[in-house]
Amino acid sequence: MKPSVYDYVIVGSGIAGLYMALLAKEKGSVLIITKGSIEDCNTRHAQGGIAAAIGKNDNPDLHYKDTMAAGAGLNDPEAVRVLVEEGPQRIADLIDFGVPFDTADGQIALTKEAAHSVSRILHAGGDATGEHVEVTLSRRVRYSSSINVLEYCLATEVIVEKGKVKGVKTLDLRAGSVQEFECRWLVLATGGAGKLFKYTTNSEVATADGIVLAYKAGAEVTDMEFFQFHPTALRLPGVAPFLISEAVRGEGGVLRNVEGYRFMSDYTPKADLAPRDVVARSIVYEMRKTGSDRVFLDVTHLPAHVITTRFPHIYKFCMDHGLDITKGLISVAPAAHYIMGGIRTNVWGETSIKGLFAAGETACTGVHGANRLASNSLLETIVFGHRIVQRTQEKDNLNYKARREDDIRKSLATGKQTSKCTPLSLLALQSLMWEKVGIVRSGESLAEAGKMLAAWDAALPPTTDRPSYELNNLVLAAKLMTEAALAREESRGAHFRTDYPRTSSSWKRHIVFQKDATTPS
Repeated sequence: MKPSVYDYVIVGSGIAGLYMALLAKEKGSVLIITKGSIEDCNTRHAQGGIAAAIGKNDNPDLHYKDTMAAGAGLNDPEAVRVLVEEGPQRIADLIDFGVPFDTADGQIALTKEAAHSVSRILHAGGDATGEHVEVTLSRRVRYSSSINVLEYCLATEVIVEKGKVKGVKTLDLRAGSVQEFECRWLVLATGGAGKLFKYTTNSEVATADGIVLAYKAGAEVTDMEFFQFHPTALRLPGVAPFLISEAVRGEGGVLRNVEGYRFMSDYTPKADLAPRDVVARSIVYEMRKTGSDRVFLDVTHLPAHVITTRFPHIYKFCMDHGLDITKGLISVAPAAHYIMGGIRTNVWGETSIKGLFAAGETACTGVHGANRLASNSLLETIVFGHRIVQRTQEKDNLNYKARREDDIRKSLATGKQTSKCTPLSLLALQSLMWEKVGIVRSGESLAEAGKMLAAWDAALPPTTDRPSYELNNLVLAAKLMTEAALAREESRGAHFRTDYPRTSSSWKRHIVFQKDATTPS
């Protein structure tokens, strides 16, 4: 059994958790808690790369403008400025740790992705950036004698006393035992919530654990209505959605409908390189128009060696399923990819609970606004992860404050169990969210989803193992997302409602959930 008292307890073993552990070990004792193996995370599935203003034709101001434009008016300007200005130095940290970024002519190779004005995406192994980052950092963590790692251990409760974190309660998934770990600083870095939806590029671990842990502990959760759907996931019968990186379109790939027509210019002047939310909705409309469940990504006009060397993992995966993408079209459709909302933090990763920090996809730093700019996610984890460790070394390590005074503050509604309720299962939940709270929403669909979720919430089974905890977490996260989407009567970024199709200046504000909030609206 591990010691029960640490300076730092970090929940999650993606890039955020591993990177912070490697920094924090120089400052105090460190424990990483992860519900699977240390390699089970979303980081290793990140293909495109990491965005940073390190190129000769780039600078932080350009990166700032691109990020703000993608965020549709809801980014936090201070957080974005921190991201773009501190990003290059954090890239240097990864290089020092040994991440093998691809090079060309002795320089780090940079590519372009949608909504970026210049080439600024670093990549490793072609389209295996996340895997190389994860393997590099996890190897260093495993070989470190000063970092304790507790695998197959599920965090079940954040322990708070008198407004300050005391520790975390856990369930050992192999022994079935319960243990509490005390700490000075608790960092939630559990990743996203893609398993809310029937089709997702996320791994099995993405069940909104950190968001729910923080919400139940009394921390603020915000922007839950903004969930990004990646436009291009492989759509083949019997094959789980597999991400086809946005960098494929950045290299010149084009979208065609089932009739072979290149359709994106019909929807936006930016065509295939429009922001993800625009491309995803355009694909949905095109599929409806043609009566198909897919469109096609065409790279056959590109030199074969470009495809096989720049995207070796995508090429091999498709070949393993009988498709040579240098000669044939790639069958794709949108899939749930990334949650912009989450645990509300300031620019130091602090939450509204003293001693509780959040980093990575589970956090809402304000960087992404209503729509994340491609490849900013991995950069966000290391920039704000670094700031979290830095903040813990200051005497007053709580300077949390709301970013806006006009926030809409809410607490979740409660529901009643009903005999008319569809039986709850993971697939039933995912299908409901995909159909009613997906890429294109309406007040009617959201209200229907809300009623079902309230009934399911009232009938949830007791939590005894990982599947039951994850199902409980997903239902609560689904409620947060659905209620936020129903409250936001406009369309902005990744949130699109057919009954409110335009963006409204009166909605340039954030919806904040907090358990037992005193001013619900």
